[in-house]
Amino acid sequence: SAVTLFLYILLIIPIGTNTNETKYKTKTMNIVKEELQNQAMLLKITVTEADYGEAVNKTLKDYRKKANVPGFRPGMVPMGIINKMYKKRVTAEESYREASKACMNYLQENKIEILGEPMPSETQPELDFDNATEFEFHFELGLAPEVNVDLSKVKITKYNIPVEDKMREGYKENYLRRFGKLVDVEEATSDEALSGTLEQEGKTIEKAYVGLIGMSEEERKPFIGKKKGDKIEVDVNELYKQPSQRAAILSVKEEELEGIDPKFTFTIEQIQKFQNPEMNEEFFKQAFPSGDVTTEEQFDSMIEKQIERDLERETDYKFIDDTKKAVIEAAKLALPVPFLKNWLYAINEGKFTKEAIDKDFSQFEEMMSWDILKRHFAGEAKTEVSPEEAKQEAKALAAQQFAYYGMPNVEENMLENYASSILGNKEEARKIYDRLAERKVVDYIAGKAKVTNKKITAEAFGKLINPVPEAE
Repeated sequence: SAVTLFLYILLIIPIGTNTNETKYKTKTMNIVKEELQNQAMLLKITVTEADYGEAVNKTLKDYRKKANVPGFRPGMVPMGIINKMYKKRVTAEESYREASKACMNYLQENKIEILGEPMPSETQPELDFDNATEFEFHFELGLAPEVNVDLSKVKITKYNIPVEDKMREGYKENYLRRFGKLVDVEEATSDEALSGTLEQEGKTIEKAYVGLIGMSEEERKPFIGKKKGDKIEVDVNELYKQPSQRAAILSVKEEELEGIDPKFTFTIEQIQKFQNPEMNEEFFKQAFPSGDVTTEEQFDSMIEKQIERDLERETDYKFIDDTKKAVIEAAKLALPVPFLKNWLYAINEGKFTKEAIDKDFSQFEEMMSWDILKRHFAGEAKTEVSPEEAKQEAKALAAQQFAYYGMPNVEENMLENYASSILGNKEEARKIYDRLAERKVVDYIAGKAKVTNKKITAEAFGKLINPVPEAE
């Protein structure tokens, strides 16, 4: 979307005074400042030949050296011809460049904060680069709002999800299934895998597969209690929902499916059930080759810690998001909305319509507001992220990845190597530094805000994260 292209404030310079119109004069330029509505400002900058003349002459002389004009040797083209060919364009470029520099210098010298970049104004008068030597350029700017938040009045809830037995069972089951295997059983009872032969008059499909685990309770019913050798009447359109799947089973092209009778007789030849591994020495060696987990008690302890880490990560994400929203709501920053919408439209160079930008603007506004507040409180708290902190975060990420693959305790030198690899990637390093910087700001805000700790079940927390829409 248009929002995701520009989430960062491109320019921030300390803010200065607020007057309706101020005239400012450099050695050669006149600058007039006008306050506009909706947190915007207009700068009218007048440049004369004394400002841009030297640059124009230098550029034209360079053109003369390189100009290839029939009838003249390189470097010998009369300046009159060079002026006729290029002076108007060069004058426009150099005068605008000098005006832009003056605009930025004015902002810095007068300590004015802006959002986005200076934009050409709709009030820009026509400029005669053929005859005039003095030009007035109009720049519109979006002013950054002042931040004034009483953090002691900000209220945030920090959730804590206790580990539940069904979580332990679920995590344990998922882990064990990675090392389980299919075994033959006599009867289908719930989620077995069946294989056999599909038959109808004149057509036989051998080694057909039916997986009960992917079916609903209602769809499984005809197969429950069946044994090897039993026959079941089936509809392949219901058994294999995807056309590509049906075509593969029936050994035909998808476009040929329409002419095939879907009614078949399925003869069960094999019933297999997924079986978890036994919690024995063989399993622990296979699952934990490093030897960190050798007993069921240690396995349960590892699962418990993994659940706690995952729950903490989920609640932390929610806390950070709630903190952002609470501070944004408390700050009520007055952003230069019309200016920013025009700026987004201009910098995207027609990739998005104004209607598309309007549609996504509330999301952009929230992100920009948080960016302003984050910078403000980072400066107030004097927070910074050290290389050592980034390294420890990278090591934690590496350890998390190893734990996922059954290596909860990895040697320090291996973590060091993986951390170095992560930080060696500029994009990954930037993400780590940004995440840590944001976390420090959130911690600073939380230390001054009213934070209420609240226990909540995983089910209730899930509804907070993904609320069910009300029925109309």
